[in-house]
Amino acid sequence: MKIQQSGNPLALLPFGVFFLLFIGAGIVTGDFYRFPVIIAIAIASGVALMLNRKETLHKKIDIFCKGAGNGNIILMVLIFLLAGAFSEVAKGMGAVDSTVNMALSIIPQHYLIVGLFVIACFISLSMGTSVGTIVAIAPIGVGISQQTDIATALSMAAIIGGAMFGDNLSFISDTTIAAVRTQHTEMKDKFKVNFWIALPAAVVTCLILAILTAGQHGDIALQSYSWIKILPYLVVLILALIGINVFIVLPLGIMIAGLIGLLDGSYNIFAFLQAANEGLAGMYEISFLAILIAGMVEVIRFNGGINYILQKVTKRIRSKKGAEWSIASLVGITDFATANNTISIVIVGSLAKNIADEYHVDPRKSASILDIFSCSVQGIIPYGAQLLAAAGLAGISPVAIMPYSIYPILLGLCGVLAIIGGYPRIKNKS
Repeated sequence: MKIQQSGNPLALLPFGVFFLLFIGAGIVTGDFYRFPVIIAIAIASGVALMLNRKETLHKKIDIFCKGAGNGNIILMVLIFLLAGAFSEVAKGMGAVDSTVNMALSIIPQHYLIVGLFVIACFISLSMGTSVGTIVAIAPIGVGISQQTDIATALSMAAIIGGAMFGDNLSFISDTTIAAVRTQHTEMKDKFKVNFWIALPAAVVTCLILAILTAGQHGDIALQSYSWIKILPYLVVLILALIGINVFIVLPLGIMIAGLIGLLDGSYNIFAFLQAANEGLAGMYEISFLAILIAGMVEVIRFNGGINYILQKVTKRIRSKKGAEWSIASLVGITDFATANNTISIVIVGSLAKNIADEYHVDPRKSASILDIFSCSVQGIIPYGAQLLAAAGLAGISPVAIMPYSIYPILLGLCGVLAIIGGYPRIKNKS
């Protein structure tokens, strides 16, 4: 397929249409999730197909389908679906409740807010969903604030921070999957690079939370838990870190979680299958979004839009660090506009890959940058799903949570320092 070599700014009109519909509706209604994002992408895709009258509609549709059916996109969708099924099956048999109760039984009562952050880190790392983590743990945070003088906004911010830690690093997070697949790298390799950037932010967050809540003591009623119910999370995390193929790890995790649920009575066979089906269904929207965005971006690329952005963005790039700055800026700005870190990564991913290839940025580093800066922004904006979910459950304004958004801010700062210092040092893979 021959792509136009000259940049064409008009080819970027579909992006403008999407942002106008999505953001415009959010500003007018006060709800950035009021306008269905799939409809916005579908309309923008239609605009992309109407542009460039030099080519036939049949050819542009063919280009759209080839982009939507790209091997990496389809692999990403399959992983989305498996991850959704695993998360729902594990949650349905009590894995989340057991993990939370186990952690609360270990954490000293004087460090409950630090404990909330750590619990949210592990739950999100295991479940692969920041919003799901927030929904599961937020009621505990509200209870702690009611028993102490700790601001509810601080409790919610600690939970959001931990949720974003896992969202940024989890092997089954949609943001991580999108970052890895668009940059053509391996999950475990991206994790190793990303982890050493995110870890300092998490450690400093724990210290700051401990200082802010010093002297506060809560009395949380401890609930029973089962180690065996935590096993599916541990199996998936360990096998993924070892480097076992995700198409082995996730089905194995689903089977283990389902078997435990069947043995302890949490499931019968049909309830287990229903839980798996609900998990798959929960990933349909993001899967179709990935497919539609990939098709639209391919048409925009053919029409010269991507080349135009590359010409403008790379005009001031003089080094590998400059390329990393541009990738970070692109995904951060896109997340501010879309209020969805996965969508922002999918939109920017192919462009970031072009920049990374041209300036020899290691794909492990470019994938980490995409994930870090999208999660950092997502954990701060008051119209993002994470702050909205936490604020709704706590009965406060999402704006009240923003001043306490310690971890997302530190994550972004660590990402900046990683670019400046060329950290971590990455060995070339054979």
